[in-house]
Amino acid sequence: MGTTTARNKRLVVLVSGSGSNLQAIIDACADERLPAEVVAVVSNKPDVFALQRADAAGVPAVHVGVHPGEDRSDYDARLTDVVAGFDPDLVVLAGWMRILTMSFLGWFPNRVVNLHPALPGDLPGTRAIERAWDEATAGERTTTGVLVHLVPDEGVDDGPVLGTATIEIDVDAGFDAFASLVHDTEHRLLVDTLTELCTATPDRTEVSA
Repeated sequence: MGTTTARNKRLVVLVSGSGSNLQAIIDACADERLPAEVVAVVSNKPDVFALQRADAAGVPAVHVGVHPGEDRSDYDARLTDVVAGFDPDLVVLAGWMRILTMSFLGWFPNRVVNLHPALPGDLPGTRAIERAWDEATAGERTTTGVLVHLVPDEGVDDGPVLGTATIEIDVDAGFDAFASLVHDTEHRLLVDTLTELCTATPDRTEVSA
């Protein structure tokens, strides 16, 4: 008679840069704080350090570049084929710098998770850390934060909130200290939120003879 065993959740991580958040996920999986495994890392850029991090961890690293003249929906259809081939439970956008269309999102309902270095409704889009700092040094804000949310549609850094963390901005400490604090908070919140998701989602099972 066969036996049924639960398996870790399968994560595909989409990246466009150095991959420090990816590394936090890989490390959390390795030391079993996160009940998941990264089954692939996909980048829209060919030479980013995140792909080297994936290689070093023994994770498939895939570059899906944009073809000349290709529109967003056609690109996302190709991206879907690649990501779906790894059968993910969750798709994690960890520094992914493209807005996904429904050509992609429609294939992974309630399974695409985004990380953004600002609180809900605040500083959507790029350079959120720098913009928060500029406003703080101008005396226009004292706090910012980090957000993890589901991506249901093409809204920018918007969707059902999964987790937040508020950060006090100490302008006397300097920008580098502030940016480091934001990144550390990103790593912690992303891993904690993914852990909650992976624990709450019903287990997929494997049956052995």
